[in-house]
Amino acid sequence: MKQESPIKRRVSRQIMVGNVPVGGDAPIAVQSMTNTNTCDVEATVNQIRAIQDAGADIVRVSVPSMEAADAFGQIRSQVTVPLVADIHFDYRIALRVAELGVDCLRINPGNIGREDRVSAVITAARDRNIPIRIGVNAGSLEKDLQKKYGEPTPEALVESAMRHIDILDRHDFQNYKVSLKASEVFMTVAAYRKIASQIDQPLHLGITEAGGFRSGTVKSSIGLGMLLMDGIGDTIRVSLAADPVQEIKVGYDILKSLRLRSRGINFIACPSCSRQNFDVIQTMNDLEARLEDVNTALDVAIIGCVVNGPGEAKEADVGLTGGSPKNLFYVGGSPDQKLDNATLTDDLERLIREQVARKQEQEEAIIARSDS
Repeated sequence: MKQESPIKRRVSRQIMVGNVPVGGDAPIAVQSMTNTNTCDVEATVNQIRAIQDAGADIVRVSVPSMEAADAFGQIRSQVTVPLVADIHFDYRIALRVAELGVDCLRINPGNIGREDRVSAVITAARDRNIPIRIGVNAGSLEKDLQKKYGEPTPEALVESAMRHIDILDRHDFQNYKVSLKASEVFMTVAAYRKIASQIDQPLHLGITEAGGFRSGTVKSSIGLGMLLMDGIGDTIRVSLAADPVQEIKVGYDILKSLRLRSRGINFIACPSCSRQNFDVIQTMNDLEARLEDVNTALDVAIIGCVVNGPGEAKEADVGLTGGSPKNLFYVGGSPDQKLDNATLTDDLERLIREQVARKQEQEEAIIARSDS
């Protein structure tokens, strides 16, 4: 039986990044960042579309120069997902992308110089209802904070963030979100917990520079999981030295495991042992590859034997229990039919897609009734 998440989320303000609500009671948004050369418009557009197809709610694009800003404008006109422009130091770039339709500015007010420059950026953001993301990173703390604390600490991250926040407060600008990222899990978690009690703006979570696909996934899952369990976090980015599409997949897997969001198939699969009556690992690899396009939430149990198989299959939307001479397929908790090993993966894909189609029809019928 499916259950709601027991997590009580921190109450935060809600801002809009394009058409995506962040904070308040909105679903936790999942985002990633392009790693193409922004001036290569075609490559960047293609990557954004791939990231969006994987389920991204928001995509961030680095804009390091005015040339990149002009390219950003071309990119903006070719994609539909909300775009965040990642900008450092040069306020003119922020003003340019604001004109070109950016949905959020990732720029730290304290890093762009004179008060008139800060004021110009905030005015542009206010006039166009563009939120700002304050992004503090342990690897780029202000020199005086490095000297004061000796090394990056949670307190240093929070003090840096509050400096930027104070600037926005002086301009009575509340349309912002905040991130405080470090590559060290405990430092990141402590910093977010500290600032979560001091402000009510939405928080963007991430373990920065987490590592490669495997190690970065583990580190991000632990760090983000600790914070999400506390109810902290309104949008997440899993930072991996890997294809950005993988960041989105891992992000959703983290949220699915905490029952905070559902998208695509949630597989329950045994690690397999000598009791298995079919090749569980190969079957799972094949199914994951074949069903990557499915966005509808569905729990699918793939268990190799009758020890845990029936129990898991009865709790899932659909499930398979290994058996001899044939395996037993369940639908809605009840035995439905027997499947032969020779055509197992093909049969499973077909049956799962049938259930996805039925669920989509049910959801569409509910929406139609609510609209009538």
